[in-house]
Amino acid sequence: MDKLLEMTQKFPMTKYWNDSCSIKELTYAIERGAVGATTNPVIVKGVLEKELDDYRDYITQLVKDNPTSSEDELAWTVIEKMAVDGAKLLEPMFDSENGTGRISIQTNTKHFNNWEKLVEQAVYFNTLALNMQVKAPATSAGIKAFEEMTYRGISINATVSFSATQALAVGEAVERGLARRTAEGLDNSKLNPVCTIMVGRLDDWLREVAEKKNICVDPNAFHYAGIACVKKAYKVYNEKGYKTKMLSAAYRTPLQWLEFIGGEMLMTIPYKNQVPFNGSDFEIKARMDNEVDPYYIKELRKLPDFIKAYDEMSIAEFDTFGPVNKTLDQFAGGYDDLVKIIRKFMIKY
Repeated sequence: MDKLLEMTQKFPMTKYWNDSCSIKELTYAIERGAVGATTNPVIVKGVLEKELDDYRDYITQLVKDNPTSSEDELAWTVIEKMAVDGAKLLEPMFDSENGTGRISIQTNTKHFNNWEKLVEQAVYFNTLALNMQVKAPATSAGIKAFEEMTYRGISINATVSFSATQALAVGEAVERGLARRTAEGLDNSKLNPVCTIMVGRLDDWLREVAEKKNICVDPNAFHYAGIACVKKAYKVYNEKGYKTKMLSAAYRTPLQWLEFIGGEMLMTIPYKNQVPFNGSDFEIKARMDNEVDPYYIKELRKLPDFIKAYDEMSIAEFDTFGPVNKTLDQFAGGYDDLVKIIRKFMIKY
């Protein structure tokens, strides 16, 4: 049996999503137990690059039918189509009570500093399908937006998030939004908020910082930085009874899958990782409650950025945290590259 399918059967509380809106990849994942999907500008660009022949006729016709639309308007139409197509594929398993069958669509990265624009776009995205989940970055503006989005009945997915400190701020913001709904007699049972921690990206960043600052850290410790942040936030979420669920993303090693098995949480796993995971011989057993070796935590505390991620960072500091800015830049660049693909259909020479 494929290992991810075995995981979902042995530990149904540990759910996994396909980290892409590619219909081919999502179909593969669903057949192996996946119950959701997610996307972002880099993912959409990658899908178009790999599967352009499948979208060529659609984009060509889209350009013809909208002769005065800008390349940005057409790009967002394509992004929305991919999300809606994925939503239709997932619709048969959609359950608003437990959150299965949802697809995440990401707000415009360029609005990372404007909570009102993030909310406005989220409200619109929420109308595209019943099983939409809306992603926004865990910046200071994003934290404010999550409360308002939740209040307006939107199931949020906090992204551009790398730390336990960001995750806790997200959980608290969602609770404030839920409380406002409760005070007005609104139903919260169909909201399924999640908070991502991009585990591999935190690990990558800390390696980069250690190298730049000539700080010697046991190399094995880096594999556990993101894992430690997820486990810490997960524990606090459970202790405080937050409705938000943890979601791990940005996979680099099998540890970032195996260490979360048995947790009541989600994993969004890229197809390129799913295939080797499925073919592996790892034992599928509960590991979520296993604490990270204190030795590794001690090693990682040599890095101020790990202390921010694991122990203490103000919401204002989210906007200057290294992996936040690096990822925002990458997402914005991925969107720009996506627009260039659309432009080639509009301007031919």
